[in-house]
Amino acid sequence: MIINTGCRTDIPAFYAKWLMNRIREGYVLVRNPYNPNQVTKYNLSPEVVDCLAFCTKNPEPMLTYLDELDMYKQYWFVTITPYGKDIEPNVPDKPKVIEGFKKLSNHIGVDSIGWRYDPIFIGNGFDVSKHIECFEKMAKELKGYTHNCTISFLDVYEKVKRNAPDIKTPTKEEQMEIAKAFSKIGKENEMVIHACCEKTYLSQYGLQCNGCMSQEIVEKAINNTLQPPKRKNLRQECNCLMGNDIGAYNTCGHLCKYCYANANKQFAIENMKKHDDNSPFLIGRSEPGDKITEAKQKSWKIANEQISFI
Repeated sequence: MIINTGCRTDIPAFYAKWLMNRIREGYVLVRNPYNPNQVTKYNLSPEVVDCLAFCTKNPEPMLTYLDELDMYKQYWFVTITPYGKDIEPNVPDKPKVIEGFKKLSNHIGVDSIGWRYDPIFIGNGFDVSKHIECFEKMAKELKGYTHNCTISFLDVYEKVKRNAPDIKTPTKEEQMEIAKAFSKIGKENEMVIHACCEKTYLSQYGLQCNGCMSQEIVEKAINNTLQPPKRKNLRQECNCLMGNDIGAYNTCGHLCKYCYANANKQFAIENMKKHDDNSPFLIGRSEPGDKITEAKQKSWKIANEQISFI
């Protein structure tokens, strides 16, 4: 199975010590975001965790633990955008993130790390030509450190409208122009460009629209064939093996204005104050009425079926 640490919050950036404590103790407790007293206990043994997946805007706090993490097969997404502190208040300066990306790639291997350039929006000084200029510069910096880049276009949720009223989703024509240019830049820098949850019409410009963390990508990262259980994806366009997320919403300290995972800044800040590195929960501890259920876990690997790259 896959354990995912990054869809609900940025665990590597803000909760690295907690995660390592959980790994050392061998389990984690995760609240259902829609029914908080419903708690799932996940076994973190490498015997059942085929891939430990990360998504972060700052891998630096985890770099000191890489040797200890080597017992897991891993796949990392590192998000690097050109936006400033007005949009991403607490994300480190991008040269520092790029440096961390390169260190991570050198340790885990080029097939186990992907770059995310998302979300793409129009406004606050960013138009199509600005995105193309920034993307090309970053792609040249990251050439040789990854073969995969994922892009997506801004989803304007109500919380985004409140937090960032001056940015908007690119029009269909703007998306097509970006897709065409990014695809060309990707080829020049030995990267496949994946479109995350975007319409398949972008494939005509060279983008891969079959998932940014597809079974093929995960299998290549872990060098094993998988037989995952069939499941219904929450989004029709998504074909990814996202696995089981151990994070919690409203806990990310980056406080990005476009964020879907934080309802508002103050709520996230208050939740982060409840974090305890020694708790089995990311936020807080056990509560009256908690019902803990052990997850049914097993390896998805097909025995003795390693992938040949010849």
